[in-house]
Amino acid sequence: MAVSAFSSCNRIGWNWISKTRRHTACDEIFHCGVDAALFPSEDGTTQLMGSMTNMIQDNSTSQKVIVNGRAYALPQRPAAVICLDGCDPDYLAAGLAAGELPGFARIAQEGFAGEALATLPTFTNPNNCSLVTGASPSVHGVSGNFYLDRSTGETVMVTGGKELRAPTILAGMAQAGVPTAVVTAKDKLRDALAKGLPIGPLGIAVSAQNANAARTDTHGIDDLPGLVGRREPDQYSADLSLFVLDVGVRLLEEGHARLLYLSLSDYVQHRFAPSAPEAHDFYRAVDVRIRRFMELGCLIGATADHGMHDMARPDNTPNVIFVGDVLDARFGFGTCRVICPITDPFVRHHGALGGFVRVHIGAGGPSAGDVIAHLSSFPEMEEVLTGAEACARHDLSPEMEGDVTVIARLGVALGARAAEHDLSALAGERLRSHGGIAEQRVPFLVSAPLDPVWRTAHPRLRNYDIFDAALNGAIA
Repeated sequence: MAVSAFSSCNRIGWNWISKTRRHTACDEIFHCGVDAALFPSEDGTTQLMGSMTNMIQDNSTSQKVIVNGRAYALPQRPAAVICLDGCDPDYLAAGLAAGELPGFARIAQEGFAGEALATLPTFTNPNNCSLVTGASPSVHGVSGNFYLDRSTGETVMVTGGKELRAPTILAGMAQAGVPTAVVTAKDKLRDALAKGLPIGPLGIAVSAQNANAARTDTHGIDDLPGLVGRREPDQYSADLSLFVLDVGVRLLEEGHARLLYLSLSDYVQHRFAPSAPEAHDFYRAVDVRIRRFMELGCLIGATADHGMHDMARPDNTPNVIFVGDVLDARFGFGTCRVICPITDPFVRHHGALGGFVRVHIGAGGPSAGDVIAHLSSFPEMEEVLTGAEACARHDLSPEMEGDVTVIARLGVALGARAAEHDLSALAGERLRSHGGIAEQRVPFLVSAPLDPVWRTAHPRLRNYDIFDAALNGAIA
């Protein structure tokens, strides 16, 4: 395929490969929608929910595990699935046009290079959870980085696996005997993505942010700085992501893992547009690691959790609508509570401003219809829906949804009340953020051609199809 697969004219699902693969009986079981998941049994073995076995075998003797209704083939060679956090397709298009990304260019020429849609809201936690479960938030339960617990009235920052209610592909593979490693840039993701992973010879879960904390008994390996030959990176640096990739390379080189999930940071993307020299430098460095994975014979699947857009005015101030202030002015102070689900420990990235917020209406407050009518009058809004409508339209988890869901148009950020956001964290830089429909377009890359049968079954790619593509769709 030509490098132009990453250009702005590319649209989801036009890439077709002429090579074929036999469609097995096992594949038929999968396409009929086996709805089962791997869970540890009392005797320590791994079983599917119910009386079914966790492994199925087709006529070609390949084995598969079933997770959240999908059957996944065990990797026949080392495989790395990479979440290129915040990687709007324009970043790769810029590097490819400059001829400085030979690794990505090779994937485009020899494998599959297209686009997919990320899940809404286009934030880190929901999409990483979708990638490792192969499912939408309506299945796995995580619809934000931050939410209001209706039962307690308290806000909760998602920093572990408590909210993740679906099993992961990673745990399923490890429980089936595949040495599996999870390496995240942000430690907040490590616990969630490693949920159910048997830590030990078959399971490693570490983060670059807390590289010094890795211990064999709790993480599956220790001394990450020694492994990669440099110290723990600063959480606000490009090296946080490069450290993740370097750990992945070393785990492969030393035979510690056969299946890798590598989740990067969007520090660079929040700060720099695709045309910026710093962005070019970063993706050149990523490309070096991509090439090393391929030198090691590793199959690569890569996508992103969300895109990224400029949300600033010409004078460099954030182009933001403070929804809490708007509702206070119309309906009275405190009648509504606005939750910004982008909120996370990396506040310097975005000042808790993004393209998606939730409104919770207090007792005696306006009706959801009144709130929707008022907010819909603002041209900056893309969608204003009831929480139930948003769940139905965008496959969200009702547990985290509010009474009203608000999604901004391209280039517009949403906040709660101005007084609740410390914009000094942006250090005078232009706000670049995500969260809305405008940030759903993401790259979808596999370093081998995709089976046409698999592509026909997946005409509208989602980013959470990436494990399916790499393990089931790729032609070795």
